[in-house]
Amino acid sequence: MELLRLLCEAMGLRPDYFDGDLSGGDVILNVNRYPPCPNPSMTLGLPPHCDRNLITLLLPGAVHGLEVAYNGDWIKVQTVPDAFVVNFGQQLEVVTNGMLKSVEHRAMTNSALARTSVATFIMPTEDCFIGPAEEFLGEDNPPCYRTLTFRDFMRIYNVVKLGSSLNPTTNLKDVQKEI
Repeated sequence: MELLRLLCEAMGLRPDYFDGDLSGGDVILNVNRYPPCPNPSMTLGLPPHCDRNLITLLLPGAVHGLEVAYNGDWIKVQTVPDAFVVNFGQQLEVVTNGMLKSVEHRAMTNSALARTSVATFIMPTEDCFIGPAEEFLGEDNPPCYRTLTFRDFMRIYNVVKLGSSLNPTTNLKDVQKEI
């Protein structure tokens, strides 16, 4: 995928770093339709969460609804018509040792208009070992995350999430501490 190659170039990784197992798992396409809601403050389209995959491409549609958490507030994402929004997933956060963050986000409903979005999730294979890339480590920058298979990450994440009252924004470092 060209986008991942461009990320590699920008971060100083070899161009094929994400080829193979890191991006070779399931590709999941979600089409979400949010009907109008007279009082959008009473319901969320999607609750706050971080994507657990490698990277997400989102076609948000013409009706506003995507918001990101920033310094304790929710910020509306101003989209560009016919453009994708790129969300870094938690696996990319691990690979970059926290340099790129998986951003907490949510989807809101609209009081007058239905909203449709299309998300494509790029996943690692279940047996792929994911840990910080050597390029992001050094004496002054020790690993912040453990190396795990994607399967183990998902299993542990789901257990920690259950222990956190189904909190879908479970902190990635908290998941790693549970091992």
